[in-house]
Amino acid sequence: MDDQELGFKAGDVIEVMDATNREWWWGRVADGEGWFPASFVRLRVNQDEPADDYEAPRAGVGEVSDNVPEAQSCKDQMRTNVINEILSTERDYIKHLRDICEGYVRQCRKREDMFSEEQLRTIFGNIEDIYRCQKAFVKALEQKFNTERPHLSELGACFLEHQADFQIYSEYCNNHPNACVELSRLTKLSKYVYFFEACRLLQRMIDISLDGFLLTPVQKICKYPLQLAELLKYTHPQHRDFKNVEAALHAMKNVAQLINERKRRLENIDKIAQWQSSIEDWEGEDLLARSSELIYSGELTRVTQPQAKSQQRMFFLFDRQLIYCKKDLLRRDVLYYKGRLDMDDLEVVDVEDGKDRDLHVSVKNAFRLYCGATGDSHLLCARKPEQKQRWLKAFAREREQVRLDQETGFSITELQRKQAMLNASKQQATGKPKAVGRPGYLTRHKHPSLPASRPQQQVLVLAEPRRKPSNFWHSISRLAPFRK
Repeated sequence: MDDQELGFKAGDVIEVMDATNREWWWGRVADGEGWFPASFVRLRVNQDEPADDYEAPRAGVGEVSDNVPEAQSCKDQMRTNVINEILSTERDYIKHLRDICEGYVRQCRKREDMFSEEQLRTIFGNIEDIYRCQKAFVKALEQKFNTERPHLSELGACFLEHQADFQIYSEYCNNHPNACVELSRLTKLSKYVYFFEACRLLQRMIDISLDGFLLTPVQKICKYPLQLAELLKYTHPQHRDFKNVEAALHAMKNVAQLINERKRRLENIDKIAQWQSSIEDWEGEDLLARSSELIYSGELTRVTQPQAKSQQRMFFLFDRQLIYCKKDLLRRDVLYYKGRLDMDDLEVVDVEDGKDRDLHVSVKNAFRLYCGATGDSHLLCARKPEQKQRWLKAFAREREQVRLDQETGFSITELQRKQAMLNASKQQATGKPKAVGRPGYLTRHKHPSLPASRPQQQVLVLAEPRRKPSNFWHSISRLAPFRK
């Protein structure tokens, strides 16, 4: 980010030239020198020999191996080193958070003429909540630390007890790009540059810009699985902490995965809002009011009562909702909203090929959706058996997605929903053609693509080619005798 920061990639070996500051070291890699976060690297003294090298050689019959105590002692020392590193980096991290909260956040709140509360929330996110949780976490680690025999310390349980607290990093990581944008905007004004520099000097922090300091929580949550993997490496299976460390490693990997998944979901809500704004004749509440993920989509035949009339419709399965639309007769890439079904109230039932007893018609590759609240049912037919199976699996995934969201507490805030819809309306307004007087179907827009996390063939309507223009009117215009 700054000229004095050192860039490097995974696998690089950095020569540390100054480690007097515990958070940021000065180092050299290749031809470059600069500051880099100490929490991003591990000392090679702990990496030179694999764990297998510390296992004692098998003793022969009648022999006693003198190497067993020595090998075990070496492994215990390595475990002690890892534990000391965890505690040391945790204490440094607490100091880092305190410097940000006291050195920057507190000072910014005093200047209401420069910062609004909304701006501070954008820049610093929920870093004060993270600071409070980390203080409780480091206190728990210190209570589990065995001062006399550090290698016997049981830290795994601490991670398991606080794993739910680490989920607050999701909000911080999702907000971090917005913080960088806002800081970039403010630092174009000299008064903000001078103010942030004064905050840094007053708190006696090293010469790194504020955006560099605010990156540390993102780095920290990514490092926990690395530290636990290292701790497990030097923990004997018979150690009392072995199962807890193993479980903690799995839990922290899940936390990191959850944060990544939430970030992806939030990035997709803008695309979903754009998709909704492209649908003609939309009715009812916004899609984002209850949904945030496209599960599956495709074309199905809807058989309706009482005359068993068949209708071709495009269906879009989101979490909690199934939206169905009709294609435009002339522009097949234009959709008209026709209705929605509440997935929380539906039961999906597989229907065998043959004559349907309710509609008295022969059906193939069909399934029925029963609505528990109203007693209504909807018969849908796919073109091929494999398409039907994909739909049935998609309905199962939708229920699983809803269950996971309830367990993890994932939801879209009202502010995020409104912002996504506002962005979609702005983009649609700027994309309108300037020509006037054209028929309505010529001025409609092609749909924006839905989230790329879904296979392209699932969004059939987005991939259809345009029809070739007809030569009929061109031929008529060439007939001069018919002109007025």
